[in-house]
Amino acid sequence: MKTTTFLTFVGEQCGKAEEAINFYTSIFPNSEIKSITRYQKGEPGGTPALIKYGVFTLNGTEYMVSESNYNHNWSFTPGVSIFVDCDSENEILTLFEKLSSNGGKIMIPLDNYTSENYGFGKKFGWCEDKFGISWQLNLPE
Repeated sequence: MKTTTFLTFVGEQCGKAEEAINFYTSIFPNSEIKSITRYQKGEPGGTPALIKYGVFTLNGTEYMVSESNYNHNWSFTPGVSIFVDCDSENEILTLFEKLSSNGGKIMIPLDNYTSENYGFGKKFGWCEDKFGISWQLNLPE
């Protein structure tokens, strides 16, 4: 058995999946886009410009992605986020800055963290990127 996080870009985010996975694979080491399959002309759920099914890795962890132009009553929520244990102070600062900038938002700033607040490690922050994906970044003890 294998589990994989599946990100579905709908609503305002529909059409931004390829930009998102290009961004993610550029900022995380050991990352790549493994495959992208687009909708065929006239196929329900999308257009040839949209990703029907894609697979990419972030630091070796596999993720799946899709886009749908149907009118869905849901989108991304901070209730589900990608948790990243960083290897260094520089890495957490760099990732947090890149993920939270250019239209993203900070939910828990890195500079407000103390281990008594959350108990994860030396430094912790939570942000949402410009695509609506929520990220928790942690620097373990």
